[in-house]
Amino acid sequence: MAQHRFTRALAGILTAATLTTGGLVGATAATAAPARPATASAATIQAAVNNLGLNTAEAKSVQCYVRDAGYSPGAIDGQLGTSSWKAWQSFLNALGYNAGSVDGAVGPNTIRALQRFLNYVGYDTGGVDGIAGAKTKAAWAAFSNLGGGWC
Repeated sequence: MAQHRFTRALAGILTAATLTTGGLVGATAATAAPARPATASAATIQAAVNNLGLNTAEAKSVQCYVRDAGYSPGAIDGQLGTSSWKAWQSFLNALGYNAGSVDGAVGPNTIRALQRFLNYVGYDTGGVDGIAGAKTKAAWAAFSNLGGGWC
C-alpha cells in the first residue's frame, strides 16, 4: 500500500513538472508529446510543388483543365502541389493511363501516365519511360498552352 501511494505521488510530481515546462495537461513526463513547430517553412511548402517545368500561367492552365474535367486541384494558383497532382492522378487513372496510387507524389507511374496521355492527345514526349525529360516537359508546356490555355 505504501508503494502504491509513493508511485501515485511520484506521478503527480512528474505531471506537475510537465505542466510547468509546457507539456500536455494530464500527461506525465514519460508520455508528453514533443513540441512541434506551428507552421511549415516556405522551403517545405515549396518542396511539395512540382510544376514539371511549367511557369505559373501554364500550371494554372493545367489546373483549370483538370478542374474542368471534374477533378479538384485545389486553388488555381499555378503551383502544382499535392492536391493538383492527386486530381491529375485521378483523372489519368479514370482514363486508363495507370498513374498508380492517388497520393499526390510525382513518381515514375504518374510521369508514365502523363506521357501516355500527352502522346494520345498528339504531343511527342520522346517515349513512355517515367522520366520527366526535356521532351516530356516541352509536351506538357505545349499542352498547357493549347488554344491560349485552359483557364
